[in-house]
Amino acid sequence: MVDSEFPPGSLVRLVARPEVVGVVRGARSVGGAVRYDVFHGDRTHSYFASQLELVPDEPQTAPISAAALRAGLTSELLRDPNTAYLHARNAGRIDYEPYQYRPVLKIVQAERPRILVADDVGVGKTIEACLIIKELQARHRARSVLVICPKGLVVDDKWRGELKRFDEDFVHLDGAALRFCVEETLRENEWPARFSKAILPYSLLDRDLLEGVDRDGIRRPGLVDLAPGPRFDLVIIDEAHHIRNRPTYAYRNVARLTEAAEAVVMLSATPLQIDSQDLFTLVNLLRDDLVPTERDFAQMLEPNHYLYEAVEAARGGDEHWQEGVQQALSDALATRWGRQVLAVDPRVGDIRELLGAPGNDNRARVRVVRALEDLNTFSSIVTRTRRRDVGEFTTRKPAAPMVAFTPRQQVVHDAVLALGRKISQLQAPGMPTEFLLSMLYRQAASSISGLAPLVEQILNNRLDTVEFGEVGDDAPLVPPRILSEVREQIESLGELAADLDGEPDPKLDLLRQLVVDKQAQANNKVLLFSTFRHTLAYLRRAAQEWGVRVAVMHGEVPDAERYALRRRFKLPKDNPDAVDLLLSSEVGTEGLDYQWCDTLVNYDIPWNPMRIEQRIGRIDRRGQRSPSVAIVNILTEGTIEAEIYRRCLSRIGVFHRAVGGSERILGDLTTQLRRIADDLTLSDADRVQRLQQLADNEVRRIEEAQRLEDEQADLLGLTTESLQQRIAEASSEWLDSEKLGDLVRTYLGDVLGGRRIAALKPGKVVTVRLDDGAAARVGDDVRAAGADARLERLLRRKEPVLRLTIDPGIAADEDDVELIAPTHPLVLTAATGAALDAVPWASLKVHSTAVPPGVYPVAIHGWTRLDARDSLTLRYVSHDPQVEAHAGALLAAAVDGDPDLGSGLTPDDLDALAERHNSQWQAARETHVARAGAMAEQRIASLRAQRDRQMRAIEEGLRDVTDARILRMRHSELDSVRDRFDRLIKQHDRKPDLTTRALATVLLEVAQP
Repeated sequence: MVDSEFPPGSLVRLVARPEVVGVVRGARSVGGAVRYDVFHGDRTHSYFASQLELVPDEPQTAPISAAALRAGLTSELLRDPNTAYLHARNAGRIDYEPYQYRPVLKIVQAERPRILVADDVGVGKTIEACLIIKELQARHRARSVLVICPKGLVVDDKWRGELKRFDEDFVHLDGAALRFCVEETLRENEWPARFSKAILPYSLLDRDLLEGVDRDGIRRPGLVDLAPGPRFDLVIIDEAHHIRNRPTYAYRNVARLTEAAEAVVMLSATPLQIDSQDLFTLVNLLRDDLVPTERDFAQMLEPNHYLYEAVEAARGGDEHWQEGVQQALSDALATRWGRQVLAVDPRVGDIRELLGAPGNDNRARVRVVRALEDLNTFSSIVTRTRRRDVGEFTTRKPAAPMVAFTPRQQVVHDAVLALGRKISQLQAPGMPTEFLLSMLYRQAASSISGLAPLVEQILNNRLDTVEFGEVGDDAPLVPPRILSEVREQIESLGELAADLDGEPDPKLDLLRQLVVDKQAQANNKVLLFSTFRHTLAYLRRAAQEWGVRVAVMHGEVPDAERYALRRRFKLPKDNPDAVDLLLSSEVGTEGLDYQWCDTLVNYDIPWNPMRIEQRIGRIDRRGQRSPSVAIVNILTEGTIEAEIYRRCLSRIGVFHRAVGGSERILGDLTTQLRRIADDLTLSDADRVQRLQQLADNEVRRIEEAQRLEDEQADLLGLTTESLQQRIAEASSEWLDSEKLGDLVRTYLGDVLGGRRIAALKPGKVVTVRLDDGAAARVGDDVRAAGADARLERLLRRKEPVLRLTIDPGIAADEDDVELIAPTHPLVLTAATGAALDAVPWASLKVHSTAVPPGVYPVAIHGWTRLDARDSLTLRYVSHDPQVEAHAGALLAAAVDGDPDLGSGLTPDDLDALAERHNSQWQAARETHVARAGAMAEQRIASLRAQRDRQMRAIEEGLRDVTDARILRMRHSELDSVRDRFDRLIKQHDRKPDLTTRALATVLLEVAQP
């Protein structure tokens, strides 16, 4: 044993350079002299004893306060981009559910952050994608974000609206802006900053974008000219089934836009079928380094069945569960992938070691389940949450009362059908007859009194694209041109409809009775949907005559007004400002939820089942307090809408339950419904037969898709049950909303010269008035932290007022309130000012039964695991393991203690803590280095083999190519493959280590409550 002058853990400095300070990790004898291993900078150095001296103890300083310690620890985690803890908790103006953090956890913990989120419709894929944006932003890894989505979601502002709930402002890319971005990237080797957060429709992913174009002797570059493709921090691909076919330009452009991206998220509600080429295409595009060929895909799937059996055996926990796990694990390792890849995975050794624990050791069993879930070959890149996995949100109680047209209404409806036959016979080129017919039929079924103003709009060509988006997904780009052959008939129809003004309306009478009856109940709220603005206007006038407080939402209602109306609709019935009846189009409520309302009326029925589900999902969602929700579909006998409902939509069950995972099937159904509805050559009997046959076919398809998914979910690692535990482990008390509120409160109090700011608590809004000097200082500070435009505008006002909350529910209702979240500029500014200096100490006390009463010295350290992706965690060290286990919660609840308690932290206390910390750190470091090193070697070998295989395939494809454009594309692909794999190899080739940094020491007095 070496006689050591400087024990491990000692803080030493170089005699020749006192500013270089390090920690002694060990000592060894070299040629009769003692050499010390000292860690400083980012690695370990060796020195002789004569080169070192102990760092002298600094004079005891006054302790810092409990509030300063808490703010300092929150600051530490906020400012470190590599923290292992979630930052995105409560980061948007929505109500969260735990399952929505599953994709966030996967992507921040992944060695290469690329995943496919394949959740059911209504579970919240868009919210999950926004949470990923906020989490990566907090880690300084999402400065440039590209969202690729269908054109309809751009026209309807769906993505922009959802992002605004997270205080994000994205721009839409049109053709000219996209060309500018490509040209700028070619010139500057960087995507233009003003389009760093952009939304791109699939419709622009064409040949010109990919290959470039030569026009008038001018060469416009394409994505193939960028090698590698443009670099984004994050690319989100919504409705990713649009790129399931490799030969399409949509697929090829997305491949270019994602190849150099740091993180990629695909979203799709399409059922995952392992025997489908589509799934391989998507995961190969995501991770061609992991799944390069279909053969690899099949081999990766092979062990998963056995791993699932092992998980089930461990979950069962019967007397012989370990034998069951061992057998299933052996079967998994006997597969080709098991022999080549899993056998050298250190986690297999961990599982076998855990299987040696006593059979009744539940902690070991839970760890086995976790390790087996992580071994699933697709668990890191595919995540799926089904509605039934998170429980039915509530019971749906649909009703479909049917009314008849009055004789005069029937005349008008017959005239609509006659007009449809006339237009259909013309079949004029360039005239979108199907869309025009659908508008007329559906308006007549919705409210025949709304036909007159609609006809007037059509005749005067005054329909706009926003209104089109509300009517249907197949809306033309420009208003349909009305031919002279039908103008007179359309005018006559308008006159007939206008004559109905003041006539009895059975459908309206039925609605009146429903709304009036509802007003007698404690929850008197009614949410009504109609596709047509003329119907909404008609109903508003009627409701005002009934004495009901009514409001209207549609696509042209500004965001601020939507928030205000939502807030009024939420108010209790005894509040004079409350709204009782909210009339809305689908577009009107996008991004807004109404779980306090339990009655929904469909005054007309969309022919697209996905739109029906979106309507119902506004009230049938998590947080709905009523055990059931009423869905009332008011129909008119004799209309095409009534037949579609009765013969088809009700049979596929969309009103009774969420038909999750069937987005593509429902899309096909919509197309066929429109063909049947618009075919006026069909007799009534033929139409009924076609609708019934269609329903039979689609019900079978939906059931088959569900059966396949149930059988195959285990093979894709989609059965994880330990999510709550994983979220708890990835959460920190120092990043909860109240700690963030305290941080901002302290900062603003300092800015205002010590003025006391009210505590930020759930359910509360705090108003802070800034004078000119305070506003100027806050403005300078938040600009340095990256303020958003809205906050900057607010601070430039005369006598600016900040309205602050930590409650997402309040922020959802009040758009002018600042939601204090980890990425908010005020939080980032406050974190900079709250950073801990040196290694402070604090005297604190807490009342708790978690540990015995006493006085405990506690050291707080930051451990950073250096690996392919670094990870910071907080470590608490005490003489008592029980105190160590509960230290975070104890310190979070502690208040200022007696600064003169005993003699404070003595040198002996500090030495004992340092010795215990050193032993824990050394053991953890050895384990981490060995494990991470083995996994890195395994991964690098695999990456090099896959790189060489892909490059050989591309080089072979070059031999017989003569076309210059194709040659340029192939060489670009070759460069991209080499660059991408070289970056991945370099990322994994980092030497793993575990660094430590002392943050603070505490003398903690624990007393009984």
